[in-house]
Amino acid sequence: MLSPAVLSPTSDPALAGGFAAVGVPNELIATLAGHGITDPFPIQAATLPDSLAGRDVLGRGRTGSGKTIAFALPIVAALSRSGRRRAPKRPRALVLVPTRELASQVARTLEPLVAAAGQRVTTVFGAVAQGRQVGALRSGVDVLVACPGRLEDLLRQGHVSLDAVEVSVLDEADHMADLGFLPAVRRILDLTPRGTQRLLFSATLDGGVDVLVRRYLVNPVTHSVDPVNAPVSTMRHYVFAVSAADKAQVIRELAAGRSRSLLFTRTKHAAKKLARQLNQAGIAAVDLHGNLSQNARDRNLAAFADGTARVLVATDIAARGIHIDEIGLVVHVDPPVEHKAYLHRSGRTARAGASGTVVTLATPDQAGDVRALARKAGIMPQTATIAPGARQIVELTGPPAPYVAPTVPSRPERSAARSTSDRGTPARYQRQPGTRSTGVVAHSRRGLSRRSGSRSRRAA
Repeated sequence: MLSPAVLSPTSDPALAGGFAAVGVPNELIATLAGHGITDPFPIQAATLPDSLAGRDVLGRGRTGSGKTIAFALPIVAALSRSGRRRAPKRPRALVLVPTRELASQVARTLEPLVAAAGQRVTTVFGAVAQGRQVGALRSGVDVLVACPGRLEDLLRQGHVSLDAVEVSVLDEADHMADLGFLPAVRRILDLTPRGTQRLLFSATLDGGVDVLVRRYLVNPVTHSVDPVNAPVSTMRHYVFAVSAADKAQVIRELAAGRSRSLLFTRTKHAAKKLARQLNQAGIAAVDLHGNLSQNARDRNLAAFADGTARVLVATDIAARGIHIDEIGLVVHVDPPVEHKAYLHRSGRTARAGASGTVVTLATPDQAGDVRALARKAGIMPQTATIAPGARQIVELTGPPAPYVAPTVPSRPERSAARSTSDRGTPARYQRQPGTRSTGVVAHSRRGLSRRSGSRSRRAA
């Protein structure tokens, strides 16, 4: 059973009355309760009365605020209410997302809810063979969670039609706009019936999102539960000024603690290189970036979730849609270029009421840019000049975790290890049969999570 998250105290009567107060059907309330979820988050309490009533909704909440459940419940309720039967190749609801990881997370949140209503959900995204996806569509699904690129491929091949869609959802709409997906999103939505319900959820409602709102939503009800740059109250922010010569050792010391840590780099090459260096230093780490195959991404995320690897080194591909419990520390090894990226990266910790720490490393030439970044992000970080062995590092990380000796593959294994080093999890961090998972992750089998809350098009 999933552990329920703790909501902050509130005077909102909808929150106080639980999901029944916002009109969620009893069978779905029972499913939520079975997973330890009894009270809605603010974004859910705000949007559910309108979305369950069939209205178009424009919802904005910061990362980790529970947006996935906010649109999952009205989807399942609407399809149950209509009573239409699913048919081959004709999904009844469509959820568009920008990344594969987010597609998997959304589907896992939906799975127990659609099962309770006798419905089916499947995912469609690129970088994997399409045979399973085509087979699922041919068998008939109620809810299709898709990335735009692969969905357009399947539409062109005649494997799917959108003429039976009753509810359309855009999740992380601002991110789809940032990635240049808007033309594809428009082409896809143009294939869905006019007059059907549309829900749009996003962390921000600026830029290209307005184009989608004006074109596809009819008299939408807008709910914005957080200021655009709202910092999370349980998140502590630090800026550590480091010299270029000391930076590598400071990173190793930050990553050496016992908590689960997520380190962000600017490039795919840097993520791969840093993960390898940490492993050589006895710190169990895996990488996540666009050069990895989907199977390798899944393996590395699973290793990070079950604790086999305590450190994940990632590009901005992990800034959204990665939901793993108990990430205690986020480190901006390379400061992001703009403040929205900072907020999304940092939002991987301190999720759903938990606490977390965010550290930005700044070399002397980056100091001015980091100060401007913090100002735009609406945060006031504690700052310090840091050298290896500094007490501030120990205060944040606690005692170091046990050393994990790097293993050298035997000679017959080396060629295989070399061929997979760019694609998958190091052999010693691949999960062994019988190993118990200790984390809650988008790639776990636990499904519904309270945490429901990638930079190139090829990510889709």
